[in-house]
Amino acid sequence: MFCGFGAVVLLVLILNTDTVRARNAVFADLRSEVVRLEQEVIVGREQLVTARNSLESADSELVTTRGEAERIIETIRKLEIEVARMENETLASRQHVNELASDLKSLDEDRQRLGAPQPADRDSGTRVRKVRGEGDRQYLTGLKMGGKRVLILVDVSASMLDETIINVVRRRNMDTASKRSAPKWRRALKTADWLVSNLPPAARFQLYAFNTRASATVTGTEGTWLQAASRQQVDSAISGLRRTVPGGGTSLHHALAVAGKLSPRPDNILLVTDGLPTQGRGKPRGTTVSADERLKHFQGAVRTLPSGIPVNTVLLPMEGDAYAAAAYWKLAMDTRGSFLTPARDWP
Repeated sequence: MFCGFGAVVLLVLILNTDTVRARNAVFADLRSEVVRLEQEVIVGREQLVTARNSLESADSELVTTRGEAERIIETIRKLEIEVARMENETLASRQHVNELASDLKSLDEDRQRLGAPQPADRDSGTRVRKVRGEGDRQYLTGLKMGGKRVLILVDVSASMLDETIINVVRRRNMDTASKRSAPKWRRALKTADWLVSNLPPAARFQLYAFNTRASATVTGTEGTWLQAASRQQVDSAISGLRRTVPGGGTSLHHALAVAGKLSPRPDNILLVTDGLPTQGRGKPRGTTVSADERLKHFQGAVRTLPSGIPVNTVLLPMEGDAYAAAAYWKLAMDTRGSFLTPARDWP
């Protein structure tokens, strides 16, 4: 009986061991599944946080975009109102111009009906000398022509023969007649003629030509003033300039020094040139001059200019002179003058 009981106990132990082993294997599988599910939960939570952040960012951008859209819509509305107002003003201006044109036409018809003679030269005013251009431009905007004593300085250096360096060298070796007929020099002559002819009749003036030195175009009038109301003196000054043959270098120092030699001093200077000077008070040592050296010569010449005199520059640009426009513009600003470059068909 004991042997049978022992066999039963042994059988129970064997069966229990197999059951425990199977249960442990099942528990191990379940633990692995739980760990995997926990990791998926952690990843899911992280993705949920990222999605929430993206949603908040998208909501913020949506609010900003809506605000920008509202501002743009408001700006468009204001612009539409402004355009409508300008169209109304333009229409009113056109109507006003049409009315003025109609009134002017009526006045002309009345004058013709009454037999009033048409003035032959109503635009000449009180000018001593009349200059007409070939193009449409009969004026210079912003140039200050006034003053009681006006000094006109005209560059007559070799560079006034042409706008390019190679053509200047070519024309410099031509005969006198060819030099005087150079297109650029003829423009300079017309410009000087226009300036002198449009001076106030009550003003006094002096016309100087300068290259490496400066001299009055009317011989024997250095240091004195001419009368703008005198047709003879005006014609003499222009004729003296036309007899000049461009040549040599450019010294702005000697040109501006004329302002200190005239008595009384000028209250306005009109300068016709094509670029920065190539030398200062004396002759340069070398045969070439750089852009920086030309700018230094210009600055040295400006320092000799008496204070309080506006300088109005008419620039006929020259090839390769990059600093000229800026330098003369600054001179105009510093002296309260003006600076301009006229069109090729002026005057």
